[in-house]
Amino acid sequence: MRIIAGTARSLPLKTIEGKDTRPTTDRIKETLFNIIQMDVPRASFLDLFAGSGAIGLEALSRGANEAVFVENNKKAADCIEENIRFTKFTEESTLMRTDVLTALCQLEGRKYFDIVFMDPPYGKELEKEVLIYLATSKLIDEDSLIIVEMSDRTTFDYVHELGFTVEKLKKYKTNMHLFLKRAGQKED
Repeated sequence: MRIIAGTARSLPLKTIEGKDTRPTTDRIKETLFNIIQMDVPRASFLDLFAGSGAIGLEALSRGANEAVFVENNKKAADCIEENIRFTKFTEESTLMRTDVLTALCQLEGRKYFDIVFMDPPYGKELEKEVLIYLATSKLIDEDSLIIVEMSDRTTFDYVHELGFTVEKLKKYKTNMHLFLKRAGQKED
């Protein structure tokens, strides 16, 4: 696994062994960043369930102003810390070693994010918990892009009820990326 493009192009990234994380493949990562390439420069990027930190580090390499990584698995968080140091993105990076909902509460009122990426463990509906939180959060607004990496068997029929619109759905062999925005406020 490596940084694909930008200032840290071709730098290899560490991952942790075992089934605790599922690193996004370079091919899928490249497709993802081809889709969002115009949104990344100068963005504030939130990488939830960050694993190795590869997605947030790719965003930094491609010009994001900052990335906040949230990971509560100790080995994975240690790996992110090593990857941040190795890629020399220490100034632009914040690593939060906690669960995602705690991190969101701690960030509330202190940060705003242009892009929120999440790749939660499959089959636990953690993405739904995060979307419920983000539906009314000041961490994002109608211009923020939310990207959920999930199994191709994951249902997301509830997102409209939460006030999100589906901007795009990109399917791969066994998983997909769902691109969401919060619906704008209705004028009276």
